[in-house]
Amino acid sequence: MSAFRKLKALALGQNTDIDQTAAQLQSAAIPVSDAPCRGCADPCDEGHDEYPKFDVDMETEMLGSVKPYARQIVISTGKSDWVREVTDAKGTLAAYVDELSSSGRPPKDKDSKKPKDKGAAGTAPTANGGGGSGAAHVPGVFDSANLAKNKKVTILNGSHRTVCHDDEKETVLVFPDYKIVTEVDRSHEGAEQLWNHAVSPSVELHAVPEGATTVRSWVIPYSCVILLCSHKRRDNRCAIAAPKLQHALTLALEREGWEVHTQPDDPSIHGPSLEELSGSEDEKHAAVLQKLKEVHPTVAQEKRALILFCSHIGGHKYAGNVIINTPRGVSVWYGRVTPHEVDAIVKETIIGGKILPALLRGGLNLYYPGHKSLNDW
Repeated sequence: MSAFRKLKALALGQNTDIDQTAAQLQSAAIPVSDAPCRGCADPCDEGHDEYPKFDVDMETEMLGSVKPYARQIVISTGKSDWVREVTDAKGTLAAYVDELSSSGRPPKDKDSKKPKDKGAAGTAPTANGGGGSGAAHVPGVFDSANLAKNKKVTILNGSHRTVCHDDEKETVLVFPDYKIVTEVDRSHEGAEQLWNHAVSPSVELHAVPEGATTVRSWVIPYSCVILLCSHKRRDNRCAIAAPKLQHALTLALEREGWEVHTQPDDPSIHGPSLEELSGSEDEKHAAVLQKLKEVHPTVAQEKRALILFCSHIGGHKYAGNVIINTPRGVSVWYGRVTPHEVDAIVKETIIGGKILPALLRGGLNLYYPGHKSLNDW
């Protein structure tokens, strides 16, 4: 199988040269690390967990395997596995939101094998106004500059339980806005409130919530949120990889002095909701950015990470699959991750703000001209 994939990659003219990938990322003003992804020997001499033998595509080009999207939501379920298509499960918030998302979605291409739009460089509206120059094109890397143009909303289920007192109300994480939205009814009406308040392409990035609503939102009170695909009904490899990666990430982050949670705090213990902000629109917007800055890893007094399992994100042939979200609106998608690469991910990407080219599938808001780290504020 691996020999066939290698021949296929060559026939398609895919780039499998990591040095070439690194140069491509650097030319697009994406901060890159030159550290090795794996710091231990092969075979491992540091006691890292090993996966049982399963087939992972190590041959074909992984960069560009992320489909275009503008926002991603992660809905509370308290589970680590779900039906094959989470948006097909009747009576769930995922299904209700998908109905709203689909109403504004362009029709699918009839030829499913036709290459998708691989991304466009542009100005990434990160939390502090940084962004890309648009000087280079990197497949699978997108930005949030034009939410009205790229309307795609990725709907995931998460392993977190709702923080609401009423179990019928869901808690939803919204990226790249880096918001946690509570009191969302599991109904058509609840989905509409969530959509109009925080998810619709008409809602600007980091916008101050407006209008009468029963939902409440806060900046996520963590310095990063890590999503691990664990969707067994889609592919057992992800279900095997996710708990091992969670364990390895927890140990690596704790060694660096971070606190790690696998369930989110009730955000109300950290202060009033964004709906309660007062002042002019400019003043409220500045307050949102300040709250984001306060939890950013270069600023936060207490560095905390939230690690969640999530439903299928595509690319299960590249298991384990990891998404790292930060308060600046950055989302880094990594594939082919094993516990052996976790130390490098923590030190180089989560703390250092630099991309490991060999692991990159794509991401959101990675262009950052004039900066050596995605963590620069």
